[in-house]
Amino acid sequence: MNDKQTSELIEQATNMLDRAYVPYSKFPVGAALATKEGKIYSGCNIENASFGLTNCAERTAIFKAVSEGESSFDYLVVTGDTDGPISPCGACRQVMAEFFSPGMKVLLTNRKGLKKEITVEELLPGAFQSKDMV
Repeated sequence: MNDKQTSELIEQATNMLDRAYVPYSKFPVGAALATKEGKIYSGCNIENASFGLTNCAERTAIFKAVSEGESSFDYLVVTGDTDGPISPCGACRQVMAEFFSPGMKVLLTNRKGLKKEITVEELLPGAFQSKDMV
């Protein structure tokens, strides 16, 4: 991922903050996911009065991509209005482990421009995977 591509992903993820549906938490999150072919899928968090039915930005972007037939991913950017780089929830980490390679890079950032690049495996060491179901 070069600097120009990363900047585009950060911009798309940041733009999603304004599309987030967060009437309850007032905590918008945006994400942008690049496929290995360079296609970008963006997502925002979408809340529900039954809070457990809320969908996070990361999962929105991943599910959009998978529902369009994508299965080969290169890079994910997640951003929010946090003091430091945003941290994905456990459910999002598990979904990342399902669809991304352990070594895939994820950029955690915020509106202030702080960044932390990490791998999927670092986000969820010892992730539960399909091989664990045998």
